[in-house]
Order: sequence, then structure tokens, then C-alpha cells
Amino acid sequence: MSESVLTAVGYDELAALKFVALEGGRAGPVKVSCSGLADRLDASTQTASRRLQRLDEADLVERDVGSDGQWVSLTEEGEAALRREYADYRRIFDDGDADAVELVGTVTSGMGEGRHYISLPGYMEQFEERLGYEPFAGTLNVELDEQSVRRRAAMASLDAVGIDGWEDEERTFGPATCYAATVEYGDDSFAPAHIIVPERTHHDESKAEIIAPDKLRDELGLEDGDDVTVVVEEA
Repeated sequence: MSESVLTAVGYDELAALKFVALEGGRAGPVKVSCSGLADRLDASTQTASRRLQRLDEADLVERDVGSDGQWVSLTEEGEAALRREYADYRRIFDDGDADAVELVGTVTSGMGEGRHYISLPGYMEQFEERLGYEPFAGTLNVELDEQSVRRRAAMASLDAVGIDGWEDEERTFGPATCYAATVEYGDDSFAPAHIIVPERTHHDESKAEIIAPDKLRDELGLEDGDDVTVVVEEA
């Protein structure tokens, strides 16, 4: 998503996104009229149409405009944007006391991409400098349960460690964010570890990738199908 598109999406567009979600746009396409949206937003029909267009350009919604009207649904990016808003409101009404997020999920096998990217020198140098350790070449992949997928949005309110994007002679590699975490399995736990969230990823919000200085499967005796708890805290 380009910086210019990000700039075009503000609180007014998020209000339109919320409207689409309330109409059922998370589950699938819903028919949205610009006049109806305008009434809800207390804006003109033209303004309502522009807000939907900006959401579409930012890949927060998908639109299908046909002879029978306009059908709109949320994308994964759109749902993630609303989850971040939810996390902010949760902090407000929880009196700002939430300083950790507990996620529960099941260990799964990844596709091996984590091993390759984590080992690249442009990332590894930053991990050592900013996280304080050289990660094991690979990630622990956790499939989050439904409640944890919703709770994950609260991670956005925690301080985290940024990993800068970089490039070599062949290609550009995107930035990532690392959230400090402790992985718990039974009576055992391991720290330091970090949930790593690349800006560019094929994973959806139900997947968590965890890095650590040692192989977590060996340290905690983990196998596919084991349930773990990941406690995410301030960096």
C-alpha cells in the first residue's frame, strides 16, 4: 500500500468502513447505496462515494458495481484496520491498564520461508542489534484460535521493535515489526522471543510467526498440534 493511499484514508474513511462491516461486509458482499451511506455519515452522496473509492484504492474493501447497485465487502486489510481501532477503544475503556496480550494457538508447520528470510544479512544484523540476539534460522508457526485472532489487534497498542526494509543488487526486502513475547507450553516457558510481523506477508491474522535465539520446538519439546500460549508484552 503506497504512502499516498495511506494518507488518503483517515477517520472519515474508517467511519465508512465501519458502516460496511455493520451491514455484514465482513461475511461477504453487501449492497451499499451512496445515499444510505451519506445519511449515516451526515455527508453528501458525492462525499460518501469518494470515501468508498478511497477505501477501495487502499485495498480495505472490494467493490463490484453493476446494474443492480454497488456490492461491497471488507478485505483482510480492512478487517485488520477495524481491529486496530477496536484495540485503541479497548485501551481507553480498560483505563489503559492492558500492558500484555495473551494469545493461544496450535503449533503448525510452515512453508520454510521464515528460515530463508531470517538468515538474510540485512535482517540478521538488525535482529542482533535491536533484539539482542541472533535468531535461530526458522520460525515457530502458531495457528491462533478465534478469540486470539480478535485479541491480536491489541498488539498494535504495545511498544515494539521496528526492523527496517533494505535492498541488495537483485531486489527490495520489506520492513517488519517485532513484538516481545514469552512462549508457554505446559509448565515450561521460553523467553526472549518475538512475534515477527512482516509488512509483506502471505499469512493472515490467524497465523503468528515467532523467532527466538534457539529452536523453540526443541527447547519446549513441541510438535505439530500442540497448544501453546504466547504472552506478548511491551518491548
